[in-house]
Parts: sequence; C-alpha cells; structure tokens
Amino acid sequence: MNLSHERLSALCADLKLSSVAEAATRLAQEASAAEWSYLDFLDRVLRAEAAQRQDRSRTMLVRTAGFPVIKRLEDFDFNFAGTHKKQITELASLAFIERGENVVLLGPSGVGKTHLALAIGLKAAESGYKVRFHTAADLMREIATARRQERLTGLLRSSVGTPRLLIIDELGYLPLDKAQAHDLFQVIAKRYEHGSLIVTSNLNFGQWDQTLGGDSALAAALLDRLLHHAHVIQMKGESYRLKDKRKAGLIDKRNAGTAAD
Repeated sequence: MNLSHERLSALCADLKLSSVAEAATRLAQEASAAEWSYLDFLDRVLRAEAAQRQDRSRTMLVRTAGFPVIKRLEDFDFNFAGTHKKQITELASLAFIERGENVVLLGPSGVGKTHLALAIGLKAAESGYKVRFHTAADLMREIATARRQERLTGLLRSSVGTPRLLIIDELGYLPLDKAQAHDLFQVIAKRYEHGSLIVTSNLNFGQWDQTLGGDSALAAALLDRLLHHAHVIQMKGESYRLKDKRKAGLIDKRNAGTAAD
C-alpha cells in the first residue's frame, strides 16, 4: 500500500465511505485504459459505494425481520400444494405492499402457508422493505410483557407500526383469551390502510370467533379491516412434511393434518 492509498483509506474511513478506497484502486487501471473522464471515474466509484451500502442495508433488514428460517419461493412445491402459482407470483412482485394491501393464507397444517409467508417476506426484505415476522402466540406474549413493563406504546410503534410488511403466522392454532383477542384487534386496526399484513391461519373465516375469545362481534370487526384490501388464498391438501411417511404407510391419511405448519 503506497502513501497515496493510505491517505485515501484514512480519509474514506473518516467520511464513512467504506467502499470508495477499494473501488478507486480497483477501477483506476480500468479508467486509465478506457480513458474515462474524471467525472466518469468518480461516478463509478460512488456507484460502488452506493451498491455496497444497499447490500448492507438489505442484509440488516433480513437479519432484523425475525424470520425463524430462510425460505424461498424457488423451493416451494407448487404442484404438491395445489396452489395457483400465478397468484403467488403476482404477490412476489410486492406491488401489494406499495398499495397497502393484505394477504391471508388459509388452509390445513403442512400445506405451505408459513413457507409462502416467509418467502414473500424475505423477498420484501431483500428488496429494501422493513419486514417483521411473528407467530400469533409470540406476538401476544410480547404485547403482554410490554404492557407489564409499561413499554407497550414503544412496542406497537416499532414492531407493529413501523414495518411496511407485518407477518402474523399461525393464527388459530392456539385460542386467544378476550384480552389477547382485543390486543390482536388493536394490531390489525393500527395497520389498517397504513401497512400491509400477511396472516396465515388453519381456520376458515367462520371459525375465527372461536380463536378470538368467542367474541363474534370482535371477529367481525377484525375481519372487516383485514379483508377490506386483501388477497385471500385458500390452500388445500395434506401435509407436505408427512408425504414420505404417508407413502411408506407409516401414517394414516386421516391423521396427516395434525402437524403444525
């Protein structure tokens, strides 16, 4: 490393331009050979810095989204799931986020609802959107803890209000008491026409009052807000995770739907 490069590296560190020194060194010879103008050279160096910043930002968005695992649409078996690939492909364009619309994935356990929610969420995060993933049970626990610690307002702002896309997975697998059902309604109401939701559930809409503390009026009000601008995808079939055991005769088809999604 020569003295000029050392000075450039030190100056870039002071200015927090982490890619400029490396890019300038890498592009200098190419610039000389191609006889770029000074402005062309500067433009390419700064573009390299911008690209790295964008990469770092996207990596951070994925890391802070709370995804339990990484799932991609390319790994989803549309043939097995019987899901209309065109619908999912349209959602993967992420235009629904720009329009502030919701997505509701309904179906029995194991048909891939969580996979699709995670895959769309990952694509959104990698595209620069702030995303947050919760299971319904975990979200209710977080809200209850935040209320006890008198930081509920902050939680609702950061984990519920700020993300462009909020994912609530497994709604209906565990029943909510009346207080929890009210908290979930507040989450949906806060998001209404302000940000997009993806909700997965093993229950059809007529059963949602069962998981919302038995409160049919609350369920109707929640669904009214959730479905006003929503894409509803009804998924059918048997559990993908159990298909190999089923083929081997190790599990009865009647019991195949008991695995969690």
